[in-house]
Amino acid sequence: MTHLSLSGAVLTIKPTHSPPTSPSVVTQTPPSSTPSTGPSPEIVVTTGLNDSVGVVTPEVPTATPVVTPLILPVPTKAPAAPPTPSAESPSLTTLKTGVLATTEPPTPDPTPTQSTSEPETDTPSAPADATTADFSKPPGTICIFSFPNVYKELFTLSSVCSVILMDCCCVFLLFSCNEDDGGQGKFLLPFSLKFSSIMAVMVALSSLLVIVFIIIVLYMLRFKKYKQAGSHSNSFRLTNGRADDTELQSVPLLARSPSTNRKYPPLPVDKLEEEMNRRMADDNKLFREEFNALPVCPIQASCDAASKEENKEKNRYVNILPCKHAYTRATRVHLTSLEGVPDSDYINASYINGYQEKNKFIAAQGPKEETVNDFWRMIWEQNTATIVMVTNLKERKECKCAQYWPDQGCWTYGNIRVSVEDMMVLVDYTIRKFCIQQVGDVSGKKPQRLVTQFHFTSWPDFGVPFTPIGMLKFLKKVKNCNPQYAGPIVVHCSAGVGRTGTFIVIDAMLDMMGAERKVDVFGFVTRIRAQRCQMVQTDMQYVFIFQALLEHYLYGDTELEVTSLESHLNKLYAPLPGAGCGGMEAEFKKLTSIKIQNDKMRTGNLPANMKKNRVLQIIPYEFNRVIIPVKRGEENTDYINASFIDGYRQKDSYMACQGPLQHTIEDFWRMIWEWRSCSIVMLTELEERGQEKCAQYWSSDGVMVCGDMSIELKREEESESYTVRDLLVTNNRENKARAVRQFHFHGWPEVGIPSDGKGMINIIAAVQKQQQQSGNHPITVHCSAGAGRTGTFCALSTVLERVKAEGILDVFQTVKSLRLQRPHMVQTLEQYEFCYKVVQEYIDAFSDYANFK
Repeated sequence: MTHLSLSGAVLTIKPTHSPPTSPSVVTQTPPSSTPSTGPSPEIVVTTGLNDSVGVVTPEVPTATPVVTPLILPVPTKAPAAPPTPSAESPSLTTLKTGVLATTEPPTPDPTPTQSTSEPETDTPSAPADATTADFSKPPGTICIFSFPNVYKELFTLSSVCSVILMDCCCVFLLFSCNEDDGGQGKFLLPFSLKFSSIMAVMVALSSLLVIVFIIIVLYMLRFKKYKQAGSHSNSFRLTNGRADDTELQSVPLLARSPSTNRKYPPLPVDKLEEEMNRRMADDNKLFREEFNALPVCPIQASCDAASKEENKEKNRYVNILPCKHAYTRATRVHLTSLEGVPDSDYINASYINGYQEKNKFIAAQGPKEETVNDFWRMIWEQNTATIVMVTNLKERKECKCAQYWPDQGCWTYGNIRVSVEDMMVLVDYTIRKFCIQQVGDVSGKKPQRLVTQFHFTSWPDFGVPFTPIGMLKFLKKVKNCNPQYAGPIVVHCSAGVGRTGTFIVIDAMLDMMGAERKVDVFGFVTRIRAQRCQMVQTDMQYVFIFQALLEHYLYGDTELEVTSLESHLNKLYAPLPGAGCGGMEAEFKKLTSIKIQNDKMRTGNLPANMKKNRVLQIIPYEFNRVIIPVKRGEENTDYINASFIDGYRQKDSYMACQGPLQHTIEDFWRMIWEWRSCSIVMLTELEERGQEKCAQYWSSDGVMVCGDMSIELKREEESESYTVRDLLVTNNRENKARAVRQFHFHGWPEVGIPSDGKGMINIIAAVQKQQQQSGNHPITVHCSAGAGRTGTFCALSTVLERVKAEGILDVFQTVKSLRLQRPHMVQTLEQYEFCYKVVQEYIDAFSDYANFK
């Protein structure tokens, strides 16, 4: 009976034949298939009287190629076995399954014998038949023999009934089920175990069971947590130096090559809307599944440079690092090393491919105070002309990015001088132009370069932008302004993966849509994640990409140069073949197809607030409704039928509201006071066609008192198409007063639209002048319901301001954006057509466009 252990494995065998009386040990040395300078390692097995587990160690002789048989005596009642000559062992190989394989040895002879090994040759040869080890030795014998022989013997003995894997160490316990023992499973141990040994085994087994139980419990708890994460299982948050852009969970690394998953193949653009609706059903269930199927990051990723002690402070988040992957070339951006500064070539930035354009982008983290100099060094060395910033400096009171540019004048960062040349602030983004130059050049011949930064400011602290319209405008501006000769476009947010990845994917898929009439979002995200881990960070960002692509596919590019407006109008007035209507009507029908989200009007539909609505179909959405202070001791007093509306240069430029009802006049003035509105535009008469359109919310003479507010008319002046009233509004509770100017437009007839656009152009100019004097607080605009004429005024004011600033107009997208913010803005086809007419009149009023550019 022999006790064999292989790395902790115990093998016990009882032969069916009678054991010999004289113990002997036969050892074998394996033949070599190739010339060698030393013998192959052998398995050394030790057993003892009180051993519960044997120890197996590889024995590598260093002097002679022949292994001397080793027998070490262990104190036992029986004498130690004498040494015997060694025999050649069969060669050991490893199969793909991880099991040791060998040439088949002959069946052991029941009579103990000694065998000699064949001498090793210099040429490869098949192993000779080797004799097997004798398993009849008494306990306490240390044997050297080949494991495959035991393995062979193990599975040829008729007494073997089962093999049990225990203690994670491959422990084999064999027991007999022969007829001579009555089929009773007797454990065959190599020697008689003492009670302490048995207890040790039992304790070990008990410990193993406890460990297995704990592992199972921990696994179940982790699985439950992972499952609860739901759509965020492939997304994560960057907080306190850990990963996070919107929703961070700890996620496993997946080893998956960037090959396209055929479950999510490229999608033809004509199927895009249908697939969007299907995948967005059931709260974006299919989109979440698709996003979670993306590879997070290849497990073979190597981040040696980023993990160096000298570079740790240069990383904003410890788990967002530029890495090198097993199946891609290194994508980390390398800076030119500074003399005497170790690891000065490192910056947390990665090259990212565009659509069929290698290294079109550099995805970088938002610069830290410690890395601003490195950032500008990268801009210079990479010959970058365009920087795309997709984060604000602070969000949720957390620093997301250091300000790496001067507000005005110039500043030197390392050896790069940065001067501010120009800045334009718009509603969704800001454009800054910098002039950069290397310093330290005595000759003064170092060239200057122009770098343009496009800073997208409309990404909310949580989630994604409400509509992709602003992002598409922003992206188009970036494309048009980036010079052909320039190096990679540097794109960064905070971590350089979530919003950065979203921008890059939209850009690439728009290019693919134009070239192939299909998009492959899943495949492209998979590929760029091989260049930088976690690109496109959340399922919301993933869905937003599809929304942007669908927006572009359905509506296209509707921006116009002012010089092409006349020809465009001719097309709109011409009938469309097979459509049964003109281009203008077809364009407006697209606007009316936008669904009104009635489920997002909860507050306005409360029973206590229904009586405050003049028209039940026009109720503000929750996300942008104007909230007024609650009256003390009264519930549901924070509601008024008014919505914040974005303008051309800033958000919440307007408060679009209905004409006050008699019982909502006080709420109207509380809104004016709370939001510090200094300009009111009234686009209706108090009564039209015998019906009240608006309650008179000011006094013709004297003072009107509305709760805590007092309104006094100070001055009234008539103009050609509108009346200007200067009002003094006093908050009696706070004992403060403010001046408010009302512009009452009379040029809108009771039916239809104004006969020309002159009056509207004049009142818009007057209101904008007033705003410059009083400050950029919201302009209050109302008609009767706060939609048709109100929407037309807001649309024209926004479009004309852009025409003056950029020489570009986009009536369609402007009105579409308004309708997404408040139902039925620009209510009729006549009003929509009137917007185009007014813009055309405005342009025609100038013989030279440069006069108003």
